[in-house]
Amino acid sequence: MKIGFVGLGNVGGKLAASLLRNGHDVTVRDLDPQLVQTFIDQGASRADSPRALAEACDLIITCLPSPAACSAVMEAEDGIIAGLSEGKVWLEMSTTDDKELIRIADRVHETGAMAMETPVSGGCHRAATGNISIFAGGDRATFDRVLPVLTTLGRRVLHTGPLGSASVLKVLTNYLATANLCSLAEALTVARKAGMDMNTTYEAIRISSGNSFVHETESQVILNGSRNISFTMDLVLKDVGLFDSLARSLDIPLEISPLLLDIFHDGQEAFGAREWSSNIIRRLEERCDIKVLGEGFPAELTDDEPEEVGHEVHVRTQQATEASR
Repeated sequence: MKIGFVGLGNVGGKLAASLLRNGHDVTVRDLDPQLVQTFIDQGASRADSPRALAEACDLIITCLPSPAACSAVMEAEDGIIAGLSEGKVWLEMSTTDDKELIRIADRVHETGAMAMETPVSGGCHRAATGNISIFAGGDRATFDRVLPVLTTLGRRVLHTGPLGSASVLKVLTNYLATANLCSLAEALTVARKAGMDMNTTYEAIRISSGNSFVHETESQVILNGSRNISFTMDLVLKDVGLFDSLARSLDIPLEISPLLLDIFHDGQEAFGAREWSSNIIRRLEERCDIKVLGEGFPAELTDDEPEEVGHEVHVRTQQATEASR
């Protein structure tokens, strides 16, 4: 199977590298020619346009920074849709809007091609090792067809249901991660201001009911001072904004989500759209005239788990749970 990959940014580049590392035939496309060249040097092929990539490949993957960027790549005159035909498959791995995803998927289906949404979760460090989690929305037949590729890209693959379901779950989980990050920024600042040892504080949270995936990962780069989580403030605003818009469309009167948007709008205005999201703690540091730092924490996260072939995660039902008793 020939695989085309469009979008070689922080996440996409690591996913594309996993495909190459595991022996797949990969053609790449990105607006940054230097990024493209690094993949050519690793054995990938180059496409002159999204359409040419789609014509040359059986499976076309997009991993782009926004719904608008993806729609532009898909629908341009020389875009991916123009190069699709019967039997090809499009995988959307971006964090996107479920309604826009379904609209584009309808256009893909008109060409005779198939569509799946497969956003990832778990951080760039796990994308780099093929140990990231993948949500897969779409019909079961298409899911079964692409599962061998998905288990190369990620360790845990969950079929979430029809198209749109994975996008909803992805923005939901990113919203939860952002809430964790903001609460950790406050907790770590309070600990520092109270004179606590920050290494001890990190361990206390880690072994307690206050622990979370975000603490075990992002708190480390916060306490190092690099704040380099390979995810930026503008992307947080995009993701939480998608979640907030979904909730408003369902007439749900959220209270926390608007506060998170206010916090990150303030952070973006103060530090810039491309500032690392973990540096949202700097708002509190500056107001309290302190630095929240520990000792011996890494500047960047690495995945210390060995790369493994992934597997499908099966949803446990009440009936199955009772049968196992």
